[in-house]
Amino acid sequence: MGLGRSFSVALVGLAGHIVEVEADIGQTLPAFVLLGLPDASLTEAKDRIRSAAKNAGIPLSRRKLTINLIPASLPKKGSGFDLAMLMAALQAAGDVRPSGSTVFLAELGLDGRLRPVRGVLPAVMAAVEAGRPDVVIADGNRAEADLVPGACVRSFSSVAELLLAFGADPARVVLPPEGPEEGPGPDAPAAAAGHGPDMADIAGQQEARTALEVAAAGGHHIMLVGPPGAGKTMLAERLPGLLPDLPDHHAMEVTAVHSLSSTAAGLTQLLRRPPFENPHHTATAVSIIGGGSGMPRPGAASRAHRGVLFLDEAPEYDRAVLDALRQPLESGELVLHRAAGTATYPARFQLVLAANPCPCGRSDEKGIDCTCTPTQRRRYFGKLSGPLIDRIDLQLTLARLRRSDMTSAQGQESTALVAARVGRARQAQRDRLGRWGHALNAEVPAELFKGPLRLPRRMSADLDRAMDNNVLTARGYNKVLRVAWTIADLAGQAAPDRDCVGLALAYRQNERMAA
Repeated sequence: MGLGRSFSVALVGLAGHIVEVEADIGQTLPAFVLLGLPDASLTEAKDRIRSAAKNAGIPLSRRKLTINLIPASLPKKGSGFDLAMLMAALQAAGDVRPSGSTVFLAELGLDGRLRPVRGVLPAVMAAVEAGRPDVVIADGNRAEADLVPGACVRSFSSVAELLLAFGADPARVVLPPEGPEEGPGPDAPAAAAGHGPDMADIAGQQEARTALEVAAAGGHHIMLVGPPGAGKTMLAERLPGLLPDLPDHHAMEVTAVHSLSSTAAGLTQLLRRPPFENPHHTATAVSIIGGGSGMPRPGAASRAHRGVLFLDEAPEYDRAVLDALRQPLESGELVLHRAAGTATYPARFQLVLAANPCPCGRSDEKGIDCTCTPTQRRRYFGKLSGPLIDRIDLQLTLARLRRSDMTSAQGQESTALVAARVGRARQAQRDRLGRWGHALNAEVPAELFKGPLRLPRRMSADLDRAMDNNVLTARGYNKVLRVAWTIADLAGQAAPDRDCVGLALAYRQNERMAA
């Protein structure tokens, strides 16, 4: 009887920490003691481990078994530690040879099968970064773990197969009967998708189509206000199709978030397409921002990282939910503090807000049929606080569609054509901003507008006048400049002219919001 040791990974947000698992077999009455801040799912692992070992043919020692998870001050949660604890216990009993620095990540079934777990991608990334590239996982997580460069991954379908690989006595090992092959669950996120709905399906709304193209090219946030049926939702749903595929480092970030937040294992390749999140207006702050009991989990804002977060019927959301988005809109990340610990998740998304002109939706240009009182209208838009609106780059009012728009034979541009222009504009931004470590106009810090990207006074005269008249805040001033540079990039210009600045300023001065 001695001491066994193995390794696993604890995830705190997307940050992984190597956990050393120690197992000691004492000389007292049978017991199973688990130390190291385990949560409920880890405490339940005691019975899973005993049953899995028994059904694999090598039961645990009948003496007192003490398992310690180091560091003890780090909260541990989830069933991914099952396999590491089993291996440490069997090493302590001398039933298998030491596993060295191998990291184990899998849940145990009572019949001895290895079950896939969530968060394998960020966990394997953490193991490789910590200098422990040898990883053992369940077969159901193999494709996901193979996405990590530098990882030496081995996968098994059962504890029995694993024990044979680590020197267990073949005469004792009992292989499980053949069963259905593990595969991706029904809720696993799609690894790749097409460009989705086509821009050619949108009738009319040429100004809104242009604004959406500007938003896609520069990574800008946009708000669409218009009557029901004007096409707000159709426009928002087509924004992801205008965005280019994610580069490798962004795809790895996005895939890691979805690996942690998905309800079923089964990612087989990097998520290359920008994600699209469209939560219902009854969603709580926890579901949008993230949180929950114990260690905080990512919400819709983090799942939309490097993609689009669409809030339809934005004034119907709780104001606290909307204002909670102000921090990630500025910083591009969410830091969630809870009693169990602090988790940091990336949240650099494009926000799209859609709203009716009033609660009844009939307050358009004429407003003849509107039944809302001025108080109701103010209360409706009062959910959208000034600081939140100030963070929206493009604020557009859509007109009601007319019959001529619906029956026009003139074809609209397709998503592919618009996406090609967006791609060229983004390349121009990378060429211009790469020396300062930025790729999109929406990310340009204000300091650059005072130095290398400063416009001549004659070009920014209208913008300066709006600032002097208190029409714009300092944040709004810089956002207009960012949009103006994007408009110039789409037009193939080296720098914005006065027309670009004027159009960007017009997008900023939404009549409905000003009222």
